[in-house]
Amino acid sequence: MLYKYLLLLCCLIYASAESECPAISMSGDRRDNLNVLRIMQYNTEWLYIDYYKSMDCPGDGCPWHTIEDAQTHMDYVTNVINDLQPDIVNICEVEGCDELNMLVEQLGENYVPYLKNGTDTSTGQNVGIVTKVDPTVDLYRSEERIAYPLEDSQCGSSANGTTGVSKHYITEFVLGDINIAIIGAHLLAIPTDPDRCSKREAQSQVLQNIVSSYIDKKYEIILLGDFNDYDNEIMDVNFNKPLSMVLDILKGNAGSKKGTYSLTNIAYKMQQEDRFSDWWDSDNNCETSSSKDYSMIDHILVTSNIDEKIVNAFIHHDYDEYCGKMNSDHYPVIIDIEI
Repeated sequence: MLYKYLLLLCCLIYASAESECPAISMSGDRRDNLNVLRIMQYNTEWLYIDYYKSMDCPGDGCPWHTIEDAQTHMDYVTNVINDLQPDIVNICEVEGCDELNMLVEQLGENYVPYLKNGTDTSTGQNVGIVTKVDPTVDLYRSEERIAYPLEDSQCGSSANGTTGVSKHYITEFVLGDINIAIIGAHLLAIPTDPDRCSKREAQSQVLQNIVSSYIDKKYEIILLGDFNDYDNEIMDVNFNKPLSMVLDILKGNAGSKKGTYSLTNIAYKMQQEDRFSDWWDSDNNCETSSSKDYSMIDHILVTSNIDEKIVNAFIHHDYDEYCGKMNSDHYPVIIDIEI
């Protein structure tokens, strides 16, 4: 315990600006089972240790009001990852590499952190990975911006402008003879808000353009993250239907690259009653019994060659959601790929 707090103190003293670690620091494959690749999508809910002033976090601006609470939350996140032993974890809502380094210290030497800072200065949230398999290119971003609303948008918003994807990264892996592009993203929140719906569609078009460029290069694709939206083809536990075309755009069913590629949502491999990855106290009563408090907004989309190699897909529901919990308000989504 003393070691943890000494490490925490070092992070607080030496972090003059939020850290990033996009560069490949080593090259290797430290998986326990080289025949299977386990990938996890995990929104860890404000994985912050360094104080972020704009959001007062840890503090009154996020669930973890003290540094001790934030460290306890880090311990809970560590336990979830240790229980599931993924090879690659896509982590949403992390502040930076200080936090990823602390996480790796608690997970063990097989994991290496990678993160490319985004542009969300309001929340300070980023998307990064901890992985037992090192990428072959440094993590990078697309700075493309797309005008909204899109031509066929049905969001019902009159707002207009341009937007990019503030929280995402792009990188590449080689596994066996397969070239894989992994794109991790966290899109704008609130699925039912018309203005955010419109902007989120434009964000999805940016991601579609990235996917399309890799499809042209004959790469397999794993696109994953907290997309803050529902799939209108694969219903979640509560039959939530999207306002937006976000999932349709990402899968290649809509957008400017419509029909040029096709991604599959791995959620089809699960029973509908298991399709929930997020808890939101929709009626502010701290009750979790209502199905409307659960939805599936975290997704993993893959090309058909990857889909055919998936031998297991599930959402880890082995902790309770309630007001005051120390686990995340999201559940991890996991796939096992035979490679």
